[in-house]
Formats: sequence, C-alpha cells, structure tokens
Amino acid sequence: MNRAIRHLSIFCLVLTLILIANLTFIHGFRQEQYAENPHNPRIRIETQSIARGAITAGGQVLAQSHPDDKGIYHREYPTNSPAYAPITGYLSSIYGMSGLESSYNGILNGTDDSLITNRWRETFLGREHGGANVETTLQPAVQETAYNALTSSGYEGAVVALRPSTGEILAMASTPSFDANSLANEDTAEDNWAALSNDATNPLLNHATQETLPPGSTFKIITTAAGLSKGFTPDSMLTGAPSITLPNTEQTLTNYNAQPCAGGGEVPLRTAFALSCNTAFVQMGIEAGQDALRDTATAFGVGENYDLGIPNAKGALGDLPDDAALGQSSIGQRDVSMSVLQAAVMAGTVANHGKRMEPHLVSRITGADLKEIRSTKPKELNQAIPEDVADQIRDLMIASERSTSGYGGQDIASKTGTAEHGGPDDPPHTWYVAFGPSQDADVAVAVVVKNGGGHGMGATGGSVASPIGRAVIEAALRQ
Repeated sequence: MNRAIRHLSIFCLVLTLILIANLTFIHGFRQEQYAENPHNPRIRIETQSIARGAITAGGQVLAQSHPDDKGIYHREYPTNSPAYAPITGYLSSIYGMSGLESSYNGILNGTDDSLITNRWRETFLGREHGGANVETTLQPAVQETAYNALTSSGYEGAVVALRPSTGEILAMASTPSFDANSLANEDTAEDNWAALSNDATNPLLNHATQETLPPGSTFKIITTAAGLSKGFTPDSMLTGAPSITLPNTEQTLTNYNAQPCAGGGEVPLRTAFALSCNTAFVQMGIEAGQDALRDTATAFGVGENYDLGIPNAKGALGDLPDDAALGQSSIGQRDVSMSVLQAAVMAGTVANHGKRMEPHLVSRITGADLKEIRSTKPKELNQAIPEDVADQIRDLMIASERSTSGYGGQDIASKTGTAEHGGPDDPPHTWYVAFGPSQDADVAVAVVVKNGGGHGMGATGGSVASPIGRAVIEAALRQ
C-alpha cells in the first residue's frame, strides 16, 4: 500500500470515528434537545394523532384537543385565550410551541418517562394512549381581574400575584397579549404570526417574566433591608434635602419634583420610606455599602431564574464601580432591573417573615382519569432577611400604603415606584408592590404600567399602578 492510500485510509478512519462519536454524543446527551425542538416535524405528527392532555386553572380548561371526523386532533384555547396565552403558550403545526405547551410537551402528549406506569396500565386495559393534564395554580377570577384591569385602560404592562407562604402564582397577566387560537388554526396562523412578530409592542412576549425594567422606588425595600442589616433602624435620621450631590461628581439627584422631604432637614427612615425620599435612600445606600446592597439583592432573588415552565429573565443589580453608582442604584435606577415576577417575590418575601419561597405555576399533573400523578410541594429557597427585619419593613410598608394616593382603608402593606427610563421626555414606568392582609398575608402582588400608561410625565405608581394592585388583592382575598 503506497503512502497516499495509507494516508487516505487513516483520514477516512478518523472521519468515521468522529461521526460515531458525534452520533453517540447526540443520542446520549442531546436527544431531548432535538426530539423536543418545536420545529421537529415529528412533533407535528404526534400532536395531530394523540389525545393531548388539557391545561387547566381552577377547573377551567385553558387548552384542550379534539378530533375532527378524520381522527386528526386540533388544539384549542376555549377560555379567554389572551388572558392566559403568555402562560399556556401556543401549539401550532407551522410555528411549533411555546409556554407550558412546550415545557410540558412530554406530559401533555403522554411520552414523559414519569408516565410509564400510566402507559402500561392503558396498554393492559386496552385503552388508547393519551396525554396527561397540567393543572396550574392560577385562580381564574384573580387572573381575569388583573388582565381586565390592564386592558380596560389600554395599558402596556404586567401583574403577578402569588401566595407568599407557598409560592403559588395566583395571577400572571401580560399586555399586550395574543389569542393562541389564531396560531393553532392553520388557516389563520401565517397571517397572524406575521402581524404578531412585527408588532413593536411584542405581544408574543410574557411581559411579567421575560421583560426586566428599572424598578424605581420599589427597590427601596431591598435598600432598606440592606440598611437595617448594617445597623440602621426605622428611627435613624437621614437627609430630607430636596437634592443630593453624588460622591466625587458634580451630578445631583433629587426627590420627586425636587421637593424637600417633610420640610427638609433630617427625617427618620420611617418618614423617608413613607414619602419615598430619594435623597435619604442615596445616603443610606452609600453608608450601608456595596456589599450589603448586592448581598441583599441576591438574597431576594435579583439575578435568579425560576423553574416555572415558561421563560423568565434574571434581572440585575448592575455594576457598582463607585459610590455615585451605588447611590443611584439604591433608588432602583441606573442599571438596576427587575421583572414583575421578581418584584412580586420581593413583596412576598417580606410578607412571609423574610422567607423566600420558590414561585411555581403548575400545581399538579393528573391522568386522563383525573387521578393525581404528582403535585408541586412548596419549597423554601432561603431566609432572605431576618424575621425582625422583615417585620420592620412590613410596618414601613403599612405606613407607605396609608400615605399613597387612593388609599381606601384596606389592610395592605405597599410600596410604589416611578422609574425613569429612556430620555428626559419619556414618561416613567409606574410600579406598585403590596401584600394583604398586612399580617400573615395571603397574597402579594406586583404591578407595572409602562410609559406612564398614557398619563404623561406626571404619572406615578400611586396614581396609575396602585389601583390595579389593590383590585387584584381584593379579588384574591375573596376566593
């Protein structure tokens, strides 16, 4: 064998070994990624030939499959789809799947390994194989209160309500939204996909989990927790001046409308919190220090993803290169970003005496006979702040609620936020985080209305976002 043939043989052998190694790697480690890819045509065939399980909320069917006269199954979303679509997602024979339809695909189509016992039972009994059902934690009355509160005013934004003691998500509304039926229907899917994909308001995005925004003064809950951990108390005196110069700069930061806090001079932290005085929190944030603020933000879950079955963004505290950046970040501006879900977790953590619970959207999985296969148990992630610190912040939030415009005597603890973003002529994002009752809270809520909700530069969290949050808490407490 001459040298050229020998080299060619070795080259072919190496290529063969590489091919075998790659195939082994794909089958062993990447099978699920490719098998569950929403654009895999095999999935399209499966979804049309299997009695896919339902997605439900409080006994209401959010997604279900039904066969036509040819035995081909079609997916439909019978209950106010735009209110739930950012959660259920869609199942399209053209565009694949999203949301719970995607993350629980193996459960819904009956192929998940955890359902093997059910498949054996169905085979033994001679039954047709079908999918299992996904039951969510959503409460329809609370969900639709949140969604309608946003849409009735034409707001772009989001609401999340959860149970502080368990992490169950009771509502997750996102606007603008979309009708999942428009993508499930092959006759309308292409036109609707084009319209939704080209819409600048991103209706296919879950604005409650996938979008992060500057939280403004709602972040002062975290700054307060950091300050209390470093020896501050509700009676600690802080500046009430209308403006403060950031360290080692000529840049000044002002209170809302450049007003002094309670007449100026020095004010106790409890007053600064109730009136949301920026200058006081810049001072306290800087004195507490970078490590305290970063550690506290991390403990509250800023920068963390949750296993919800739907995409969610991490949020961030951002870089803190100097005290000027620390001061700006202490009032929820500069590079600080949070999702509405993270803001709700923050409020729920305070309500739950400092314990942060893992938020979850799926309550349990049931078989075609509705018997429970498995359920989600509450999971404590950490003791984010000591119980006494949480109780002090709760008391500060009670006083804050009573000083907020629109306060109607409800037993609620809250904090509002008005977050600057973009340029000087862009209306602020308005925030509201709250929980109720103020003692042993049964529900915590976070609301954001983007770009002032059409109310211009004078929009505030107290005037725009808080009425929505109060309505959602009231709806949840009625259940």
